[in-house]
Amino acid sequence: MQITLNLPDSLSQTGNFNQSDWLREIAIALFQQERISLGRASKIAGMEIIDFQKLLANRSICVHYDVEDFEQDVQHLRDRGWV
Repeated sequence: MQITLNLPDSLSQTGNFNQSDWLREIAIALFQQERISLGRASKIAGMEIIDFQKLLANRSICVHYDVEDFEQDVQHLRDRGWV
């Protein structure tokens, strides 16, 4: 399997690319290549789903939202007592 990472220019300019940054970029790449779900990607990135979605939107990456993602979102809401 080959994974291609498209790193934003802003990351290469900071010089402070740490483990969290790598995990986030790997999660984005795997999600963008439709290898993992939105929920799984947000966990790998160490982010809440909504924050991960905002990150994707800021990078103009389409969110592939399917039934599995919907079910994960509903469970996430249930876990927090919102449903």
